[in-house]
Amino acid sequence: MPKARLLRDRKMILADGGIVQIKVWEVLAPVPPSEHRFKYALYYGKDGERLVGYDNERGKGDHKHVKGTELLYAFTDIETLLTDFIADVEALRGEPL
Repeated sequence: MPKARLLRDRKMILADGGIVQIKVWEVLAPVPPSEHRFKYALYYGKDGERLVGYDNERGKGDHKHVKGTELLYAFTDIETLLTDFIADVEALRGEPL
């Protein structure tokens, strides 16, 4: 049985050159200290700079990056995660995706 099952894998290149990439996996066991069984890496950047990122790397748990600032993120479910990420991207861009 694989250690992870890819649930979402999408990459968009925007008209202004920005990149949005979404990857979400279901894992067999939580990535500590997260308590849920998902691993995710959500990215929005432009010109080689990460402007918004959400992830849950081992040892850090659920968190997000917004223009160089790292903040805790309260994960509830995948749909809310994606909604929150898109909202942060749109707020930074000043327009919908």
